[in-house]
Amino acid sequence: MTDELAGILEHVDRIAALDLEDVSPTSHVVELENVLRPDRPRPSWPRDVVLAQAPDPVAGAFRVPSPQADA
Repeated sequence: MTDELAGILEHVDRIAALDLEDVSPTSHVVELENVLRPDRPRPSWPRDVVLAQAPDPVAGAFRVPSPQADA
């Protein structure tokens, strides 16, 4: 690992020696476009279809366990 660390530190030294005064910081090398889909409302699944998969539905909703008091 000593050789690997030495190689990494050597690389960092080479980067530190560069004149980066006029280079603006970047988060990505390539511009990103359309990385998110448009946020538009759309129909969701019918409630009865979704609740048919639930192990113990109650009053048109999912039943979940209560958190433990000592947890």
